[in-house]
Amino acid sequence: MHILKRTKSNVHPYVPELQDLYQQGRVSRREFLRLATLLGVSLAGAEALIGVAPAAASARARQAVVRGGTMTIATRVQRVDHPARFSWIEAANQFRQVCEYLVRTDWDNITEPWLLEKWEANETVDEWTLFLRAGIKFNDGTDLTADDVIFNFEQWLDPDIGSSMLGLMSYLKPENIEKVDDLTVKLHLDTPQIGVPEHLFHYPALIVPKTFEGDLVRQPVGTGPFMLEDYVETERATFVRREDHWRMGEDGSPLPYLDRLVFVDLGEDTAAQIAALQGGQVDNIYNPSIDVWQAVKEMPGVAVYSANTAQTFHIRMRVDQPPFDNVKVRQALKKCIDRQKMLDLAWFGEGVLGHDSVFAPVHPEYCEKEIPAYDPEGAKALLAEAGYPDGLEVELSTQQARAEPAMAQSLQETAAAGGFNIKLNILPSAQYWDIWTEVPLGITIWAHRPLGIMIPALAFTADENGVPGAWNETRWVDEEYVTLLRQAESTLDVEKRREIACMMEDIEAERGSCAIPFFTSVWYVCHERFKGVRAHPTNYDLFDEVWEEKA
Repeated sequence: MHILKRTKSNVHPYVPELQDLYQQGRVSRREFLRLATLLGVSLAGAEALIGVAPAAASARARQAVVRGGTMTIATRVQRVDHPARFSWIEAANQFRQVCEYLVRTDWDNITEPWLLEKWEANETVDEWTLFLRAGIKFNDGTDLTADDVIFNFEQWLDPDIGSSMLGLMSYLKPENIEKVDDLTVKLHLDTPQIGVPEHLFHYPALIVPKTFEGDLVRQPVGTGPFMLEDYVETERATFVRREDHWRMGEDGSPLPYLDRLVFVDLGEDTAAQIAALQGGQVDNIYNPSIDVWQAVKEMPGVAVYSANTAQTFHIRMRVDQPPFDNVKVRQALKKCIDRQKMLDLAWFGEGVLGHDSVFAPVHPEYCEKEIPAYDPEGAKALLAEAGYPDGLEVELSTQQARAEPAMAQSLQETAAAGGFNIKLNILPSAQYWDIWTEVPLGITIWAHRPLGIMIPALAFTADENGVPGAWNETRWVDEEYVTLLRQAESTLDVEKRREIACMMEDIEAERGSCAIPFFTSVWYVCHERFKGVRAHPTNYDLFDEVWEEKA
């Protein structure tokens, strides 16, 4: 990363203003660091600007790391082909061991260069220059170059690929990607966008070589610290240490420290997961459900880490299908949620209540609103106005995992008093993910994103022809809302962006397609002999510097 100087040549013009806002107490230390690094300042340089001393040596650095060992993770092992089409974090967690990202958003929501050495944005944040690190090789021995980066952008932006990146990066066209030289790429955006670096760590944005043919299991070529050994869908995925990774460990040898990672699919049976952890068959449980957390948090030899997040569950309604094409029906269903009761039942109260907007308290632009009350009488009145005076029968589909079944049952019970007769269709996860964008009424988990403006771009937008994005499961596209989103995406000042978010939140609550009752904490459950592990707010498995302490 470049050395920070207070000159216009290598510091974005907004950074000095941001520094002043920090000194006035108008932005927090975390928000200063987050935005300054987004604008291309190195983390060390950003800390220096506000007088933060270099971080003390980590606990790991004060210990002698040990190489070798195997970690076994209980998680789903799903059908995989093109990484740009990943719709679940489990697959990304497995293949991020083989392929890497241009950037990395760490455990504290700070985004830093990874395969990139640095980036620079112009004053109006509609032109971004990406500088690759020199000397990085794929595991087949070929060099990572600008041509590979451009190939990946073209894959993400190809409608035939069907990547959610297309909706997230709707501000960029393939023809506006410029190769400056073998290690430099310039992006010329259609509209200003402050979140470009954050978007490059969206989990389908794994970097593959320009020779990639579309199936990552058949062609597991990447720059990452591990290599694929075998992959058996619904059973296991095994990865072995790469000997020549570009990053060095604290002992001067290439990372990673571990020799092997084994991801084991134990299905959705939480009792089997708990028994496997207790019996030593697995060392780690991915994104444990609330009952797993309850069962293992006091288990000897097991460490439980937590993080506050924007992870949530969308009770989502298809606005292009009756009865949810009627806004009064959508409003009625939202009034039928007893939010605290649902949070208590589904997540043991470990979270914060929401007000039917994707903006969460952990987001910098979050605008606090009153939490809607449970109002079944108001719901019945709205249903009558919508033409359903005798109530309405609907089917709710979701997966047999985590909080979803308890949420579905809670809604079924509380909505009955509001005039809804809800039939539940609780499916195995694999079946739900085959139809998650198609069901009229469902519950879908949405992972944490570091900026509140990221999920609207994924969930509530359409392309230039009016076709909803790949992850717009509700087909809701509101012209006023999208206009405000585009304004927010170009607004650097956090307070001004929050003013825009306030209006967006109101629109979501009043005519949006999702009821969002709460945001959850997440946990990371792992045997305590593994060091260097932490709970990532997006449930990302970052294993390159994890090591196993020997008895």
